Amino acid sequence: MLSAAAIETRTFFDELRDREFSRLDAQRHAYLDYAGSALYGHSQLRTHHALLRDGVFGNPHSDSGPSRASTEVIEAARRRVLRFFDVDESTHEVCFSANTSAAIKRVAESYPFSPETGCILAADNHNSVNGIREYARRAGARVRYLPLDDELRLRDAELFLCEESLRGDGLVAFPAQSNFSGVQHPLDLVMKARALGFDVLLDVAAFVPSHAFSLCQCPADFVALSFYKLFGYPTGIGALVARRDALARLRRPWFAGGTVLYASIAADQHRLRPRSEGFEDGTPNFLGIAALDAGFDLLAEVGMPRLNGHVAQLTRDFLDDLRDLRHGNGTPLVCIYGPRDMTARGGAVAFNVCDRDGMAIPYSIVETQARRENVSLRGGCFCNPGASEAAFGLDTARISACLETLGDDFTPERFAECGGTAVGALRASIGLANNADDIHRAIDVVASFRE
Repeated sequence: MLSAAAIETRTFFDELRDREFSRLDAQRHAYLDYAGSALYGHSQLRTHHALLRDGVFGNPHSDSGPSRASTEVIEAARRRVLRFFDVDESTHEVCFSANTSAAIKRVAESYPFSPETGCILAADNHNSVNGIREYARRAGARVRYLPLDDELRLRDAELFLCEESLRGDGLVAFPAQSNFSGVQHPLDLVMKARALGFDVLLDVAAFVPSHAFSLCQCPADFVALSFYKLFGYPTGIGALVARRDALARLRRPWFAGGTVLYASIAADQHRLRPRSEGFEDGTPNFLGIAALDAGFDLLAEVGMPRLNGHVAQLTRDFLDDLRDLRHGNGTPLVCIYGPRDMTARGGAVAFNVCDRDGMAIPYSIVETQARRENVSLRGGCFCNPGASEAAFGLDTARISACLETLGDDFTPERFAECGGTAVGALRASIGLANNADDIHRAIDVVASFRE
């Protein structure tokens, strides 16, 4: 029997869904791809439309009234983002970007890598973070990976960093929450890495949509996020939130309109604008940035603790139901990758549906069946090769041989044939608009493969 508090919470989210996401029930759609993108609420569209309808906004790189209006919107948005992360402009900067990937690239291309200044990445990282290694190697820096255990958690990360610190300092990058498995890596590793002399880049794109995050308590040098992951709208805007002292250590190898105080062809010189503006490219998406306030207002109305509890309960129910599914011969219907319970994990669950002999059914078949039932799941490796390789138990030598053989002919299907094992999985990821019926419908899709 549900407690009074649980009933109140469920009622709150049912009413919120009716008000903000009624299109889901109108279309009988179970959307379980929050790690891909959050869904926007109706109130966000109404608020943004009213602002655009009644306002006059111009390119902020001017001094006209419309230009000043855009500048005010941008600066107010910077302050709102900083409040969300529990800091202010006295210590931190917000550099708007196109998305998380672009924010991470700002650090990667500008970080002072060298043979003495290395790059340490978690094996569990989105490819946007993995790409940092290319800039590091170009500068002659060492590149090392923090390994994973059987639950896809970081293994002996502090010891690894202690040993690496003897070889020099550098940049450490890992996700607060895995976009593959939902594992939440220990945030105290940020403080420990910084105490060893490392700078830390934390990818919070999968974590902050349903968890409060304080840069006061977890003082990462850089955090990167996309706002559509938070509240669905607008797309095409992300941010790098950086400590001022850390941002000052970066050296951008490029400049563009809006990023410079001056640029001279005759004198062959340029000077970047100070602080955040020197790390933004061209004219910012000022009309899109104007929509951020409404998204933050929606999250503030819900409250991050209540949202976290809602997501955790639905994820717990989903995991419990997956574990209970069996074939007629008693073998498990599902293989779950990563934690099988709610210990230090978020609302993303990676799994494969297996036949009665324990062999993974190609994820594309399950994904197709889900689509027919109007259930949105994600299939693939989720741009996270390190966690995928660990999850599927892929042998390093075999991976290298297969990739070398396939070359430009690579496809996931051909790679699976070459490697002789599962390549790819299903991911259900839970968020603000979900309810118990969504979970039941996803389970029904999986259960339809029972033999």
